Amino acid sequence: MKSTAKIVFGLVMTALLGACVAPKPAAISDNTFATTAAAEPQAQPGRNLYFIPPPPSSLDGQRTVEDVLQAYGPYATLKLASYFAKANVSYPPQKVAFIALKQEKKLELWARDSGEFRFIRDYDIQAASGVAGPKLRQGDEQVPEGIYRIEGLNPNSHYHLSMKINYPNEFDRFHAWQEGRSKPGADIFIHGKASSIGCLAMGDEAIEELFVLTANVGVDNVKVVIAPHDPRVYPLVADTEKLPGWTLELYSSISREIHALSPTVKSVKTGL
Repeated sequence: MKSTAKIVFGLVMTALLGACVAPKPAAISDNTFATTAAAEPQAQPGRNLYFIPPPPSSLDGQRTVEDVLQAYGPYATLKLASYFAKANVSYPPQKVAFIALKQEKKLELWARDSGEFRFIRDYDIQAASGVAGPKLRQGDEQVPEGIYRIEGLNPNSHYHLSMKINYPNEFDRFHAWQEGRSKPGADIFIHGKASSIGCLAMGDEAIEELFVLTANVGVDNVKVVIAPHDPRVYPLVADTEKLPGWTLELYSSISREIHALSPTVKSVKTGL
């Protein structure tokens, strides 16, 4: 009995000390990652009849991407397939783009098969700390701005599920080096739950869909663009008195990328 109590206490303390993500994940197949450190107990969804519990062999902190797909894949795929059918895009698509708009607190899902990118749907961003402007250093609580890719999938996140973006990317690292910023920050994720510092918190149900979609498409086929606001509504203008001079170049790049990904935004989203 005492031995059991010690084990339980140890697991609780491990969970409490955890951060947004477990330590560096170990690579598994299909360009995804699975962590081996203990994670917070995962709440049972209970919100639909399609939930399939993970296999008994998948212990807390040890589940794989395949376990997540078995648990959440059927229901998430059912919903995703419906969205894609309405947009006339096959599921799973060949390419996916997530456009995160900080001011609007929206994450847009765009995808394509053999044709151009088409709008599939958007999701509310439940939490994203900071203000307009790029992330510059560790601890500034800023959500990065730029063009990124998904670096890996974490099925054992303390925030239900998470997807790591490759911040700092080459552009971020170059300007950090040029300005002598040795700690530009790291470990930026798109994850579940409704709280975050420097990441994009999407809520559990949304991250299940995004995680399943990314796993099915493959991380190499997913692009993430994060903007201070929607440049299709009004231009991105950098306040160079408060932001680095290179923010002008960054915003120009973000604007071009969003316009290239979503050239038919008005006709697809509003019918106008």
